[in-house]
Amino acid sequence: MRASTYPLVDAAEAAALVLARTPVLDSEPVHVREALGRVLAEDLVAPSELPRFPSSAVDGYAIRSADGGGRLRVAGESAAGRPFEGRLEAGLAARILTGGVLPEGADTVVMVEDTEQEEGYVTVPAGHPAGRNFHRPGADLKQGELVLERGEELGPAEIGLAAALGFPTLTVHRRPRVALMSTGDELVEVGEQLGPGQIVDSNRWALLAALREAGAEVRVLGLAPDRPEPLRELVVEALGGADALVTSGGVSVGSHDLVKPLLEALGEVHIGRVKLRPGKPFTFATLPEGRLAFGLPGFPVSSLVTFEVFVRPALRRMQGHARLQRPRLPVRLAYEARAAGDRTEYQRVTLRREGQELVAQTTGSQSSSRLMSLVGADALVRVSPGAEGIPAGSVVEAIILRLPGE
Repeated sequence: MRASTYPLVDAAEAAALVLARTPVLDSEPVHVREALGRVLAEDLVAPSELPRFPSSAVDGYAIRSADGGGRLRVAGESAAGRPFEGRLEAGLAARILTGGVLPEGADTVVMVEDTEQEEGYVTVPAGHPAGRNFHRPGADLKQGELVLERGEELGPAEIGLAAALGFPTLTVHRRPRVALMSTGDELVEVGEQLGPGQIVDSNRWALLAALREAGAEVRVLGLAPDRPEPLRELVVEALGGADALVTSGGVSVGSHDLVKPLLEALGEVHIGRVKLRPGKPFTFATLPEGRLAFGLPGFPVSSLVTFEVFVRPALRRMQGHARLQRPRLPVRLAYEARAAGDRTEYQRVTLRREGQELVAQTTGSQSSSRLMSLVGADALVRVSPGAEGIPAGSVVEAIILRLPGE
């Protein structure tokens, strides 16, 4: 064992430092079919107006408003993709279907249920004004109008709008490529027989899910040995195709905790300890060519909480997201949240609705090794360092992982 030479950094300062040293990745074109969840790298401007032509909003008859109240001869039909040919002259009507082009000469559409029809003719009501029941060109968007801003995450509606404007590809930020590994000779793969003193490596699979949820492309390295040279060879090889390295375990001060010394040798360690519970040994380093390294603690809850606080926002920044943090909402505590001395603590809670309020209840023991404290948790409640804690009934801000009922 050895004493850590790294100062304890305030949790908020550490989070800000990580983001300040996190680059936004370069961009790439992707087809709209692959764009879900990606982030625009440039503003999207309408190349033309939308809709591009006057189109009917109903099934009915296109007429000249001046011909209202009369019996009109039906001169043809305008259906979606099959416009009426020619100009609609006085005394004529054109059958028109929803989405059909308003014929030249017509200035209004009468709904079919407001008409009387007979073979080849239609009677329309009097007083039907111009401009009714059709979409004017540019009613949705004008040419040159800003449609989506850089940093916007692309969901189904955004992708549909881009396609409607004629964009087969979109320029988005590249997804971060992350190399993921666990360290520790005590770890065995899930499903394998446990020997004396061994435990199943659960962190790697929890972090793999968290990384993918955050938008990363992940290369799983497996279990790294607690030996300096094999560990170095594994990491150096993996970094050749990665933007970031995420490790679990090996960041404390024991003789087998080799991640910090390795990161010191490969780059610059900016954070070696954080005033955080759980997650005090969290480590952050920058490596050559703009790569990042996150050394997460080995205890399961510490690993996932430090991922939420430090790694997830950084991954979102790398992808160009404008909003880096999860939503924050006020919640009322249904329990007394005790403080953790000189460290900020992120306590795991469930949420329930009581009227207009969200009420937070602790998930039980907040031990860093008790993964059940995160299973089913809806939010994280930040408890500042000190001796006071937060009394039950207080309203505090919570980091929302999911809302009740989701």
